[in-house]
Amino acid sequence: MTDRYVVATDGACKGNPGPAGWAWVGEDGQWAAGSLPSGTNNIGELLGLLHAIDDHRDVEELIVQADSKYAIDTYQSWMDGHRRRGWKTSTGSPTKNREILEQLIEVRDARREAGMPDVVLEHVRGHRGHVLNEWADERAVRASEHAAAGKESAWSSLGGTHPVLDVSAAPSKKR
Repeated sequence: MTDRYVVATDGACKGNPGPAGWAWVGEDGQWAAGSLPSGTNNIGELLGLLHAIDDHRDVEELIVQADSKYAIDTYQSWMDGHRRRGWKTSTGSPTKNREILEQLIEVRDARREAGMPDVVLEHVRGHRGHVLNEWADERAVRASEHAAAGKESAWSSLGGTHPVLDVSAAPSKKR
C-alpha cells in the first residue's frame, strides 16, 4: 500500500458533444488515457476522475487535482443526492452520466469498506502552468484526437506498456 500519491485529471472534447478523451497523470509520471468516439467534456472529466481513483485503489492518501469544478462537485456533493432521488436532478430531470456516477460511487464505497480515507479533491486552474494538469490535458487532448478517427481505446504506463512521462516540466506545445 502506498501512503500518499498526487494525480491530476482532465477531459477533452472536440466539439461538445463530439470525440472525447480522458486522462490522469501522477506525480511520478505514471499516466492513463482513453478515447470515446462520442462524448462530452463532462464525460471526459468524470472518466479521468473515475480511472484515477480506480487505478490507485491501494493508495491510502489519494489526492486528485482537477480543473473541473463539475467533476469535483459531482463527486463531493451531487452523486449521492441523484441516487437518493432515483437518479433525478433536484429539478426532476434524469441525471446525466448516470453509469459513470454509479461507478464513482462504487469505487468510493470500496475505499470506505476497506477502511481507507476518502479521496481528497483539489481544484486547480486549468491552462495556468500547473504541470500535472498540463500533462493530463495533453493526454486527454491526444485521446480525443484518436477518438476523432472513430476509435475507442485506452492506454496506460502502468504495467510498462507505455513509457512514464517526465513531469519535471510541462509538455511541449508542439504535437
